[in-house]
Amino acid sequence: MTYSIAILGSSGYTGAELIRLISGHPSIEIKALGAFSKAGKSVSEIFPHLRHLNLPNMVSFDQIDWRGIDLCFCALPHKTSQEVISNLPRDLKIVDLSADFRLRDPESYAKWYGNPHTAVEIQCEAVYGLTEFYRNQISNARVVAGTGCNAATGQFALRPLIASGVIDLDDIILDLKAAVSGAGRALKENLLHAELSEGYQAYALGGTHRHLGEFDQEFSKVAGRDVRIQFVPHLIPANRGILGTAYVKGDAQEIYDTLSETYYDEPFIEVLPIGEAPSTRHIRGSNFCHIGVVADRSFGRAVVVAALDNLTKGSSGQALQNANLMLGIPETQGLMIAPLFP
Repeated sequence: MTYSIAILGSSGYTGAELIRLISGHPSIEIKALGAFSKAGKSVSEIFPHLRHLNLPNMVSFDQIDWRGIDLCFCALPHKTSQEVISNLPRDLKIVDLSADFRLRDPESYAKWYGNPHTAVEIQCEAVYGLTEFYRNQISNARVVAGTGCNAATGQFALRPLIASGVIDLDDIILDLKAAVSGAGRALKENLLHAELSEGYQAYALGGTHRHLGEFDQEFSKVAGRDVRIQFVPHLIPANRGILGTAYVKGDAQEIYDTLSETYYDEPFIEVLPIGEAPSTRHIRGSNFCHIGVVADRSFGRAVVVAALDNLTKGSSGQALQNANLMLGIPETQGLMIAPLFP
């Protein structure tokens, strides 16, 4: 059986990544591509690397005929997404890639994103889209809220350790390096080549990064108590990839065993041999996440490192993984592509 899908916000980085992944999917067909400023243009005009595909032109949202469309990916900015999704057909399955439905508490959303939520009834039904930990709920969901790419990286490294209590919950530092595509495709002065290249910088210091809302929500939930990690993100002059390095207090072997057991049957999570650290070079363009554990020289401390591609496993690949579950398709379908190298 072939399912028909639409992509709203198809002219951005995550939209392009969805098109790339779905073009090789045996059970999903792209029926509509929605865009704002790029409406009326062909995919080859916006993404020349996809010109070999036979795809519909990009159109404005009101031109899409929703009859016969089974699922919609919304790759839109936050706030815009909740407004658009509120007006979509109620029988349509939706995978949202924005931040609008990730936080269960409307007050928490307002705190981190600076505006009140206008679609609280949808927020209440949305399932958090960290596939490996919400698989059963996602399978039965109408709306799935994709995670933040930074939030996914940190959770893959830390969530099993917090849930099992093998690390000190009051002594967790997450140092994260993120590629520039995570900031989106819109023109920004600080992302110009001359401003960004030949260096990297910390940003959102002092606990102001919005993905901390997800860490607070998810880590506190699995711990059964408040957990507040120290989180410092850095912007690096690379196109793709996130490398999250967590400094924790706990036994390295016990930490390694917990992660290995948790992810033993997971097709996209690879726990490397103990003492080996992952690299973003080895996951680029793929839906894989690599995790490494190294004992620190200080007794009772360890370093946990996670690497994933922010556009794939951190966003569009995760979205497709969730869509597969929602449509009753094998979870790995269309996603077992090998990473790019070199």
